Amino acid sequence: MDMLPVIEELSQTTPSRILLVVLDGLGGLPQQPGGPTELAAAHTPNLDALAKQSALGLLTPVYPGLTPGSGPGHLSLFGYDPFRYLVGRGALSAIGIGADFRDGDVGVRGNFATLDSTGLVRDRRAGRPSDAENLRVVAKLKAAISAIEGVSITFYPESEHRFVVILRGEGLGDRVGDTDPQKTGVAPLHSHPHNASDPSSTRTARILNTLSARIQEILEDEPKINGVLFRGISEKPQFPSLSQVYKVRAACVASYPMYKGVASLVGMDVLPVEGLEDALEGKVRALQENWDKYDFFYLHFKKTDSTGEDGNFEEKAHKVEVFDRLLPELLALKPDVLAITGDHSTPSIVKAHSWHPVPLLLHAPLLRNDPAQRFTEDEAAGGSLGHLRGVELMPLLLAHAGKLQKYGA
Repeated sequence: MDMLPVIEELSQTTPSRILLVVLDGLGGLPQQPGGPTELAAAHTPNLDALAKQSALGLLTPVYPGLTPGSGPGHLSLFGYDPFRYLVGRGALSAIGIGADFRDGDVGVRGNFATLDSTGLVRDRRAGRPSDAENLRVVAKLKAAISAIEGVSITFYPESEHRFVVILRGEGLGDRVGDTDPQKTGVAPLHSHPHNASDPSSTRTARILNTLSARIQEILEDEPKINGVLFRGISEKPQFPSLSQVYKVRAACVASYPMYKGVASLVGMDVLPVEGLEDALEGKVRALQENWDKYDFFYLHFKKTDSTGEDGNFEEKAHKVEVFDRLLPELLALKPDVLAITGDHSTPSIVKAHSWHPVPLLLHAPLLRNDPAQRFTEDEAAGGSLGHLRGVELMPLLLAHAGKLQKYGA
């Protein structure tokens, strides 16, 4: 059931402020049976002290057993049913980087990749090249390709191995499959329409396959970036805004374009952040400088996810520790409601997103006492919040902030 119409009817404006912190890919797994997860292995005195004054629980971002992408995971946290409000990674990235992305266009998220001599994927992220290297290769593609079958092709750099392609022309559809196989040791996939009788999506799939082959020819002399993988092919959707549904003034503090894209899609103002993704102090400053202008803040940290995807257990635990050291500055802002969770799990032992629930910490008025001593998956499993679905989080935050009226007589 889509709860947004119900919440819209009940929501009301109040001066209370909500801070939702998303540590991307937060959930983890032990490296060996009985061992700690990355979160449990991290030294987190500030998070643990906060856990003793908060309520904990587990949160399944989308649905039990389903491994969520970042888009559905975040939309769910914002209260949008990811099975009703569908959007691909391509659209989110295009919106996030401010691309010229119009109604009827098709946005595509690209990964630069390393292929071996037989055409198999050796590295899905081409060694995570620098942003400068990304710019150089994107410029190379722009100079060589501008259209296929009368459809204009526009390339945009994103960051590291990521880039965006915008297709613009008549008769395009977005019901097509990715070319990213999501694993190494196999060849890139051919894109296929979900329905062979859909002429617009058939055309898009054909153009993407031609584009993949052209790019591989252009990059054949590159030592690492010699292939591309496409995913998240999508048109531009239209969603109801948070301000309309929840009666809040909402702001996003994030660095990566994809997350700025999903925030923009639901009507958040994206605040400028100084420094690179690892310069977390810039995000804290953005919060501090804008604290009086908004009553809902979404704060995103990426590196807990990317270190998990790299299979680096120790570095993922370290990134949690980096956040923990900044937590007192967030608490000093005195949010009325503070939630800390993830959009999905990214266990380093899996080196990818997984279906495992993520821990949730809620610090707010009118909470029951929890026995938790630390903020870990195991402690969260015994918390008073129980086990929630992602779409159930936002009503809970609004309720604790006094922003929901009574339902029914």
